[in-house]
Amino acid sequence: MADEKDKKSAPQEPRTPAQAAAGQPKIVWDSSNMRSSYANVFNVAGAREEFVLFFGMNQAWDAGQQELKVQLTDRIVMSPFAAKRLSTLLNNVIKDYEKRYGALDVDTNRPETATVQ
Repeated sequence: MADEKDKKSAPQEPRTPAQAAAGQPKIVWDSSNMRSSYANVFNVAGAREEFVLFFGMNQAWDAGQQELKVQLTDRIVMSPFAAKRLSTLLNNVIKDYEKRYGALDVDTNRPETATVQ
């Protein structure tokens, strides 16, 4: 039974000597209940106590539509502190990506009248 759990766990990152000396716990990523989904649309709402991230799919293929229906598939609720850590992590990953593959131009396909949400 222990072997089954080990097979389902994601690879572990080694602790640095400084982490081990500081008494920081070793993180084990258990992916046995993980599910994957794809999103090409997202939005964020926030209040003092929580941030809510909405993810979904825009499946409209006709460019001339007057109304776009977005199928929301996931909602993630987190504290502002967790949101700040997520923001920092995403910024670091994007910087690494752009160093390897070049800058991402997110304004390329956005209509001039669109607003950033």
